[in-house]
Amino acid sequence: MLISELTDANGVTRVAVRLERGTWLLNGQTTVYALALAAARAGKTLDGVIDEIGLGETVDLAAAYAEGRLRTPISHPDPAHLHLTGTGLTHLGSAATRDSMHKKLASDGEENLTDSMKMFRMGLEGGKPTGGEVGVQPEWFYKGNGAFAVAPGQPLVSPNFAKDSGEEPEIAGIYVIGDDGTPFRVGFALSNEFSDHVTERVNYLWLAHSKLRNASFGPEILVGALPEDIRGTSRILRDGNTIWEKPFLSGEANMSHTIANLEHHHFKYGLFRQPGDVHVHMFGTATLSFADGIKTEAGDVFEIEAPDFGLPLLNPLALAEPQPFEVRGL
Repeated sequence: MLISELTDANGVTRVAVRLERGTWLLNGQTTVYALALAAARAGKTLDGVIDEIGLGETVDLAAAYAEGRLRTPISHPDPAHLHLTGTGLTHLGSAATRDSMHKKLASDGEENLTDSMKMFRMGLEGGKPTGGEVGVQPEWFYKGNGAFAVAPGQPLVSPNFAKDSGEEPEIAGIYVIGDDGTPFRVGFALSNEFSDHVTERVNYLWLAHSKLRNASFGPEILVGALPEDIRGTSRILRDGNTIWEKPFLSGEANMSHTIANLEHHHFKYGLFRQPGDVHVHMFGTATLSFADGIKTEAGDVFEIEAPDFGLPLLNPLALAEPQPFEVRGL
């Protein structure tokens, strides 16, 4: 099952439900946020609540996308209570990349490894615990709140001071926090964890600066378990032509951490278990156009797709105008 949000012909927000036999609007429901909280409060599954509510009229989701009527598949009434976060160095990459990393780890002494390689090795050795143990914590970063969440089809806006505007094709976990502080997983979605890789490369201590910017996710949320082996494609279009394309892998078969371990190390902080909050937590990638020397330009379109997740995630790139400001004393 896939769920999403769109505005109908009257401008009213509606929830769409995609099943194998078609796509429908959900009766009487206007947001995935309200739907998820209702399920959490009732102690029921999302698909169980959807079955109880019932499906209404059919909808052409692709047409709504083309008309710019798709929204982020979940939002919060107060954007400050939606958290965009992520983890890095969690994916094994291609076989060639993985092999080269293992050789480097085997041949270089501890003193010769970069901090990133040390973190990658920690994940390889302790990111998939067994027997209920807690694994090693991953690299973690904060991207912003709901003000930075961009709907599918809408522009990802790069700050005017950015040195690079690069895509990161990832899977994101979508969560709401119940009234008692329990995190409830709504499902998983495609995401573009948009970053400034030039700034990050200068010094890893600038990672936080490189991440504070827009992100997009959706258009649809996959309800249920995450597939073990996800095989998608990331591409960049310029003037309608593909200038770069590469497969990306995700799912635990292609990761050095379990999803449960990544979730534990995010939600272990009480700050992230505040009732009613929404979390969009991105799990990392090993595929970047930046690594292949691509320099993006305003108007380029990022496209991320994977068969299990419904419609592709599309976002054009825009560059922000300078925004002068000053800090004033009171």
